[in-house]
Amino acid sequence: MKKILLILFLSVFAVSIFAQDVPERPNPPKLVNDMANVLSDQEEQQLEGELDQFNEQTSTQICIVTLPSLNGMEISDLSFKIGEKWGVGQKGKNNGIVIVFKPKTKGEKGAIFVAVGYGLEGVIPDAVANRNVVDYAMIPYFKENDIYGGLSAGTKVLMSLASGEFTAADYQKKTSGKKSDKDGGGGFILVILIIIVLVSLFKGGRGGGYSSRGSLPFWLAMGLLGSGNRGGGSFGGFSGGSGGFGGFGGGSFGGGGAGGSW
Repeated sequence: MKKILLILFLSVFAVSIFAQDVPERPNPPKLVNDMANVLSDQEEQQLEGELDQFNEQTSTQICIVTLPSLNGMEISDLSFKIGEKWGVGQKGKNNGIVIVFKPKTKGEKGAIFVAVGYGLEGVIPDAVANRNVVDYAMIPYFKENDIYGGLSAGTKVLMSLASGEFTAADYQKKTSGKKSDKDGGGGFILVILIIIVLVSLFKGGRGGGYSSRGSLPFWLAMGLLGSGNRGGGSFGGFSGGSGGFGGFGGGSFGGGGAGGSW
């Protein structure tokens, strides 16, 4: 009996210690949670506005969490735990994405992980999240200590995939064998920008779809243009008008996603 009680006590203690390593859900809720203080106020507000507007347009929630340390946890496990504990995404749809970032320090490599909710695993498979989002769009920026650039570029690709602007297969074809946009000049970003603008104009001309400045293709196109021509301190994409993030919807995560280090 004593052994059983001891085992139960140790189990509860271990669970409580583990739970302490998972950050508490922010109150009030936010989509960009810069706990590592790697973003400026302007950068944080820009990302928050873009992700909030995307949530309003599509109901898909992309949550960014930067942490100064992983406290000995695997970044993948921590990402899934945050997604589950915070309830990122909509209940039933499970259309949440959690991006966890840990900066590089003198003693440790930098790390990034993109956790994809159940409902988005079909449009953002692990191979695409790994090769095309993490390795191609994000890490080249992180290697130059441009944290905002990497997070911005990665979220824009994720938004395009999640909203159906282009498919995972299309993206793989466009990026196969090429250097990242950071290394290679932004040709792919320009192609996607042109496609989005043409689709937007076509739908607008028929009196339906997305056609206003507040619509998804317009601000997504502007964001892609901004990420492809960074410099000078300007930001593309969100330009105001969001009512503020209303909270997480209770989404679930099942293990889909990918990450990397540098």
